[in-house]
Amino acid sequence: MHKCMNWKAINFDWNQVRSFLATAEEGSFSAAARVLEQTQPTVGRQVAALEMALGITLFERVGKSLNLTTAGAELLLHVREMADVANRISLTATSQSQAVEGQVRITASDVMSAYQLPPILKKIRLAAPRLEIDIVAANDIRDIQRREADIAIRHVRPTQPDLTAKLVAEATAHFYAAPSYLDQVGRPKNEGELAKLDFVGFGDIDTMIGFLDPAGIKVTRKSFRVGSQSGIVSWELVRQGFGICVMSDDVAALTPGVERVLPDREPFKFPIWLATHSELHTARRIRLVFDQLADQLSAGTIR
Repeated sequence: MHKCMNWKAINFDWNQVRSFLATAEEGSFSAAARVLEQTQPTVGRQVAALEMALGITLFERVGKSLNLTTAGAELLLHVREMADVANRISLTATSQSQAVEGQVRITASDVMSAYQLPPILKKIRLAAPRLEIDIVAANDIRDIQRREADIAIRHVRPTQPDLTAKLVAEATAHFYAAPSYLDQVGRPKNEGELAKLDFVGFGDIDTMIGFLDPAGIKVTRKSFRVGSQSGIVSWELVRQGFGICVMSDDVAALTPGVERVLPDREPFKFPIWLATHSELHTARRIRLVFDQLADQLSAGTIR
């Protein structure tokens, strides 16, 4: 049996609570540290301090994993309620602000963050020089409702409730490679010849195979001998001659040292969605950045 928690006697440190919540949801101190952008020892110390303040054990270590104790699972329910309330307070306060200053967090893929957003941010800074822009470069989908970002740029339509979403563009993509690589292996004339060449992997290889197969590119796992979870790293590997990958034509236009492969082939097409919380959309600074992103991400405006 765990000790009964005297809630009135406890002065919560919200940083400790956030570390506990992230660890419970991510399953380890290291994963929680990545989400919180802190070090693993810091997260571990904060959870240990919370355990000491409460006088209970929150996690049991099983191999390399952390499992919630009964007391930890009970606390997690309350902490999630606290986080939801805190997020609602933050959303309400932000939505009332009419000042074009303060922080706006934008989340996008690492490739878009590195190549496409900088020229757009220059224009936003001219329009609103007192804004503080924080780019969350992430290839997973961040939660706007939990204020992991204020505005999200996504390639799938957001389905969460209470979000304002806008389809701003339909982008195109082709196969690209370095001229030095194509000089070495030859320039393919059709999908069959293309499938025999080296591909640079990005993310899950089986997912990439599933994407290419319906397009007539019959590749296997052996086709992907080098790759990365990072889109930026994968694209740099392509630029340095390791093989071929599919890339947005907008990004390729901003990248020296790459050549379109099968240039006459029909392009891949994918949507670009902007999303923000419906309450945040009423805040002047969020609306300004949202509208600027929508205008600049429209076809042909970022080159």
